[in-house]
Order: sequence, then C-alpha cells, then structure tokens
Amino acid sequence: MAVRAGKPNGNPAVRVARRDRTIQEARHDVYQARGKFREPTACPRCGAVFRKGHWSWRIRPAKAHEAICPACERIGDQNPSGILTLQGPFLAAHRDEILGLIHNEEAKAKAEHPLSRVMKVDQKNSRVEVTTTDMHLAQGIGEALRHAYQGTLTLRYSRNQQLIRVRWER
Repeated sequence: MAVRAGKPNGNPAVRVARRDRTIQEARHDVYQARGKFREPTACPRCGAVFRKGHWSWRIRPAKAHEAICPACERIGDQNPSGILTLQGPFLAAHRDEILGLIHNEEAKAKAEHPLSRVMKVDQKNSRVEVTTTDMHLAQGIGEALRHAYQGTLTLRYSRNQQLIRVRWER
C-alpha cells in the first residue's frame, strides 16, 4: 500500500494511506491455467507431463491424469503467441539454411520447455511466416537470425494480447 507521511494537520509520525493509486487492469491469457493441474498430469496429444509445477518431457506415469497442455490448445485453436515474418532477397538465396536454423532453435527450446513450439511455417513467394506457441521462441528465433546473418530485426508486443510480432529482413 502506498503511504505518505503526515496527516493534514502536519503530524509526521502518522502514516495515511493514499487513495489516488491507479488500478492496473489484469492481463488475461486464456491459455494460462486458472489453477494448478493435478499431479501428475499428461497431455494426450503431445505426451508432455505436468509434474512439480511445470510441464516437461518425461515418461508418462501409470496413474497420470489427462489434460491438454496449453501449447496443444493453442495449436488446436490456431492462435499463436508469436508471429515471425522473414523477407528480403537474402531469404530467397538462403531459404534452406534459414529454415534449418529455425528448426534447430525450436528443437533447443522445445527440449527444455515443452510449451515452446513452432506451430506452422508458411512459405510464400518472397517471404516466410512462422507462428509459435510461445512469445520467447519467436523472439529467440529472430535474435538467432540476426546473430547468424545480420539484417534488421523488429519486435512488436501487443498490449491487449499475449502476442509478439517479429520481423527479420535482409
């Protein structure tokens, strides 16, 4: 609680609560669980296991409860948390290398964090659009592209949603 010293009569020893604080609106992520999953819980689609407060890749316990993990829900709803757009003449000349880097970055992230996945790689004429289940994965792929091939990287976060738009171009 924010406080200010003193009462209106000037006594500095009395602390009065401030009434002018701004109320922050809650951020809503529909894919974030309202409560904890019962432990252990396994996702029937991907096989990830919820244990000790987080999702991981483990052997499915015999008496595991079943629930669809947030990443599989996002994939099923086709509602990405990250959108990465790649374009430029360099992309056309090095498309296979760049797609390999994208898949390698996904494999590294997914090994540690089962909820970080590439949903779809859509290749159009002069650009590639990659959608991800995790904001950090889209940002990480963009930063890996900039590190490996230079170019221009732009990050835009959405205020109302849990969404990042990443654009890389060279």
